[in-house]
Amino acid sequence: VHAEPSPDMGRTLRKIRALGLVAGITLNPGTPLDAVEAHLGEADMALVMSVNPGFSGQKFIPGSLERIRSLRERIGREGLLVLLEVDGGVNPGNAAQVREAGADVLVAGSAVYGTDDYAGAIRQIRGDG
Repeated sequence: VHAEPSPDMGRTLRKIRALGLVAGITLNPGTPLDAVEAHLGEADMALVMSVNPGFSGQKFIPGSLERIRSLRERIGREGLLVLLEVDGGVNPGNAAQVREAGADVLVAGSAVYGTDDYAGAIRQIRGDG
């Protein structure tokens, strides 16, 4: 559920979970973390967009690292079981920083599919070599 157009995010998240599905919250780069704080306990996953949505291959917005850290801290402080996912501009050069900031799941489309060595790119992003 994107935070921006969702006037009743809590109700939507509860309905998704009632159907036995995984409920997630998505934050665009310009959306304040406070927009979702009250609903973190109703989500299974929180997605931090580290590029502005639109097209693949954009550069990672550096300020996203602080957003990831802050959201990870809030999740931990409240003792929530919420996966923290990051999507946009993730590549072998910044994946370690993204993981260290607190991300559980990294989405790396162009960094993987833009190379001939998918397995090698995935290993690098995971930190396996």
